[in-house]
Amino acid sequence: MSRKVTKAIFPVAGLGTRFLPATKSIPKEIMTLVDRPLIQYAIDEARAAGIKEFIFVTSRGKGALEDYFDHAHELEASLRKSGKNELLDILRTTNMESGAIAYIRQHKALGLGHAVWCARRLVHNEPFAVILTDDVIMGEPPCLQQMIEAHEETGGSMVATMEVAADKTQAYGVLDVVEDMGAIVRARGVVEKPAPGTAPSNLAVIGRYILSPTVMQNLNKLKQGSGGEIQLTDAIADDIQEGRDVYGLRFRGQRFDCGSKAGFLQATVAFGLARDELKDEFGDYLADVMAMRRAAE
Repeated sequence: MSRKVTKAIFPVAGLGTRFLPATKSIPKEIMTLVDRPLIQYAIDEARAAGIKEFIFVTSRGKGALEDYFDHAHELEASLRKSGKNELLDILRTTNMESGAIAYIRQHKALGLGHAVWCARRLVHNEPFAVILTDDVIMGEPPCLQQMIEAHEETGGSMVATMEVAADKTQAYGVLDVVEDMGAIVRARGVVEKPAPGTAPSNLAVIGRYILSPTVMQNLNKLKQGSGGEIQLTDAIADDIQEGRDVYGLRFRGQRFDCGSKAGFLQATVAFGLARDELKDEFGDYLADVMAMRRAAE
């Protein structure tokens, strides 16, 4: 049996340049799908998985992200006075208890592995989760909960994985699979952004990880990899080379790449249609748009 995972690292130091000019004044993680910012989806997923300590690796200009999780006493008082209890309940889901959340600065953009390494003194010698907020996953149960349940049986490290088209593998870390057990695979290697035609499989690593503390020890080497950056996948690959188990989980759910404009729009449609109060009106609008598009062709 593996040790319980109660800590999660959220690397949120990126500048979000693909969403300029919006990200000139607000962190990308505060941009909203329907009525909730990206970071709230990540926090809710972590909470559902039993995470108790939330570690944010930030950078300059992320003050709005920190403020989002603070208590808004005047707003709460106004809602309470107006009897808007439903809105008050929604607002409370954004609050974090004192001591549950920590912020670490990444002073230089040296890659995902470096961002995770910045939190090394807060995870100690424990397994920990990493959640990338750009990857929003619609699944039931939530993806990280699926992973933690599987990890309790396998131990080692685990990454979320999904099948991608062969011509897309160069955009991902890709697993080299030694044993396929259906939902779970065991890896003998992981390659970051393989050159076209060289990927060991079509199983791509996406933004959910449960990592052994030895992965953090590997990151201490600060070894540069693909793109001259310190890659998290390289530290995971080192763990495999040292004889430790690394697994991939084919999670149940749909992943949206909200780091891209197209993916963000796709997620907005999917989450909008999933809302009972929006699905009829929004669905009718989308149907009308598609009908007009077909008529114009």
